[in-house]
Amino acid sequence: MDLRELSQMLEPDPLDLELVRVIQGGLPLVTHPYASIAGELGITEAEVIRRLERLVETGDIRRLGVVVRHRELGYRANAMVVWDVPDERVSEIGQLLGRQSCVTLCYRRPRRPGRWPYNLFCMIHGRDREGVLRNLDQLVDSCNLGWIERDVLFSLRQFKQRGAKYISERDGSTQQDRSITLGAS
Repeated sequence: MDLRELSQMLEPDPLDLELVRVIQGGLPLVTHPYASIAGELGITEAEVIRRLERLVETGDIRRLGVVVRHRELGYRANAMVVWDVPDERVSEIGQLLGRQSCVTLCYRRPRRPGRWPYNLFCMIHGRDREGVLRNLDQLVDSCNLGWIERDVLFSLRQFKQRGAKYISERDGSTQQDRSITLGAS
């Protein structure tokens, strides 16, 4: 039995639940966010970090990441650039794209034959559409990617941006979904 299986059989630790409740709204914007959380929970900063590492390791928290609210930072345009990369080179090109400073997100998805030929996606943000297209042109030139078929899909509207909600603020119940399992239901 591995850690994930064991975790699903156990009742959730009340302190783990409280930790998840505290972080699901975002980390505090302070120099030492884990120390701030530790103070709120009455434990040490090291204990917060240890518990978060364990929750990720057991799969109770799928991942910790940053939600960048790019519009609040003055970036009003964003585009998903979709690429039709030969399958044998998709990992190589994906890693190359992921290292570019203008690329904020890069991932692979399966093609849909006859409907959707693209298998690599990357997000580029800019202050305006022209800036995004300039960044893309520079990226294509500097990485020698002009030979790859691609399309640029600009966002038309912004949806709510937030991290995953695992615990209901209303009643404290855990949300059983694909992202988290805090003990058995």
